[in-house]
Amino acid sequence: MNSTKALYGKPIVWALAAIAAVGVGCWVYQLVGGLAVTGMSNVTSWGLYITNFMFFVGLSAGGLIVASSAHVFGVEKFKGIALPAVICSTVCIVCAASFVLIDLGGIQRVWRIVTGANFASPLVWDMCVITIYLVINILDIVFIVKKKERAVRRLSFVALPVAILVHSVTAWIFGLEIAREGWYSAIMAPIFVASACDSGLALLILSLVGLRKVKLFELSANTVASLSRLLATFIAVDAYLIGCELLTMAYPGGQEAATVLATMTTGATAPFFWFEIIGGLLVPFLVLVASRKPIGTASLVFSCVLVVMGVFCKRVWLLFSSFITPNIYAAPGVTAGTFEAQQNPIGMWMATGTYAPTAIELLVTLGVIALGVLIWMILSRKLLGKASNR
Repeated sequence: MNSTKALYGKPIVWALAAIAAVGVGCWVYQLVGGLAVTGMSNVTSWGLYITNFMFFVGLSAGGLIVASSAHVFGVEKFKGIALPAVICSTVCIVCAASFVLIDLGGIQRVWRIVTGANFASPLVWDMCVITIYLVINILDIVFIVKKKERAVRRLSFVALPVAILVHSVTAWIFGLEIAREGWYSAIMAPIFVASACDSGLALLILSLVGLRKVKLFELSANTVASLSRLLATFIAVDAYLIGCELLTMAYPGGQEAATVLATMTTGATAPFFWFEIIGGLLVPFLVLVASRKPIGTASLVFSCVLVVMGVFCKRVWLLFSSFITPNIYAAPGVTAGTFEAQQNPIGMWMATGTYAPTAIELLVTLGVIALGVLIWMILSRKLLGKASNR
């Protein structure tokens, strides 16, 4: 309890609270001005918020997959990290849901999601599975803290497929969008799940290292070695699936797919693509498997940071590469729908998709992340501190 109270006096807590408050203020400004205050338009209708939604859903699913697998498959060494894994998973899914609500624009009409739901839409599927997923996370935390091992094990048999499903449904939002070349793919869901496993595990490792540093969690060398080997395996699977997708797109015969591939590899989203391939997959994999000795903390943290950053870059190039070319080709293009376009009727037409996040979007995003870190710190101090005291 003393450690929890001491948390509120730390400068980092007040800094995070201030960033979160600024983010809330910018979100209110966005509600007043509408989504026109963002960098989105009629051509690029999804931006930084949906990018972060995909990113945080993956981070969340990866954490719960590891925690649930420990009980489903009886991996004893991973049962000890179940509680911090579920805490990470809960915080990340709350952040992901927040980005969806922020992207809706008119939050005052959010009740229409329930009263006017179209159950043929993958967006409604995602809403349902995220709600179920959040409930499972909360129940998992309660059962673990109360040491109800039988209940945790039973819940894990539900949590594991739901954790896989939550990111699969997110992938189907894109994979079933046949109007956008580069999105619809039969293996989009496996790609999303693979990236969720490596990024979620990488974030979990980073959180475990941080918790060990503040003496809230004991992390053995044996557990570190097992987690690093598992992370290397996840990275390899992720790289293989991406290679399969790239081969399909590069094979001669599809002009639209070739255009998207060119955008990814040499166009506007190329920096994100190549960072993900080299920095997010190749480099961390080599670091994790190259040494015959147990990997050091610095090398492990370096690899995990690269994996997380790489998966974020993947979300960027996946989303925006297909927005570059509008799916309506009639001249003079598509109306932009922005504030600037309203003031300039002559220049309101867009023939090519462009996007850059505004200061409002960046501050709102930082606010959500800061709030998520605050929640993680409080839950970790309270729940892990209580467990260690026992």
